[in-house]
Amino acid sequence: MNQEKNFSVSNFVLRVFQGALVGLGAVLPGISGGVLCVVFGIYTIIMEFLADPFRKLKTHFPKLLPIGIGGVIGFIGVAKLLGFFLERYENPSVCLFIGLIAGMLPSLFREAGEQGRSKKSYVAMVIAMVLVFAMLISLKVLEVEITPNFGWYIFCGVCLALSVIAPGMSFSTTLMPLGLYEPFVAGIGDFDFAVLVPGGIGALATVILFAKAVDMLFKKHYSVAFHAIVGVVIAATIMIIPVASFTVSVSGCLINVICLVVGIVAALLLDKFNQKYAVE
Repeated sequence: MNQEKNFSVSNFVLRVFQGALVGLGAVLPGISGGVLCVVFGIYTIIMEFLADPFRKLKTHFPKLLPIGIGGVIGFIGVAKLLGFFLERYENPSVCLFIGLIAGMLPSLFREAGEQGRSKKSYVAMVIAMVLVFAMLISLKVLEVEITPNFGWYIFCGVCLALSVIAPGMSFSTTLMPLGLYEPFVAGIGDFDFAVLVPGGIGALATVILFAKAVDMLFKKHYSVAFHAIVGVVIAATIMIIPVASFTVSVSGCLINVICLVVGIVAALLLDKFNQKYAVE
């Protein structure tokens, strides 16, 4: 009896810890909360619950409770810190994030090919890259400035939810090129309801409307869908590289390079940790 209880407690603590890492992955640039869910073996149960919450409430909620607790801790705990560094040290922070993304790409590509690769997979990746490049370059050429408001924060919430229900999708890689990542993260860290309310509406609506569809998409076309996400991540990451900051000064360039290397190493170490402690 005691052994069963101890096992339950240890499993609960492990799930809270995994949830905290998923929460970190949801907010940290380059690290997908959805991918971490796949790695930890909890993605299927999360998607089953989100796709049919009323029927799965009794069987799935007890299993997801510790993950949810950890997720909230990880997400909110790091948001304020990220907002501070992005405001005070923008270019080094972005370079660190780019390093994190670059370091996660091998694991992301590995996950994309878990069920094999086909010509359609690579075509989807290229098309996704081209579309994202075209959209972001157009915004730059047309000098379109996006001012964060209620509607855009709803969009941020949509991207946040997609980063969990669509493995490999990191909401930061979408929001950073649009200039929405910093104010959104800062708003969450400051518990600003002008950010939290629309963000929550967007996230909840996305889960209700798209969870089942995304679940079916990945079940039927896993390789194509995942490779398309890889294409989005690559294109969006390239577009946020602060090229000009590397030419301002030697010291500035050196700091940026160090941040890039630290990010890559940190992501590779996290990937090793994920593989070692993945729960089947």
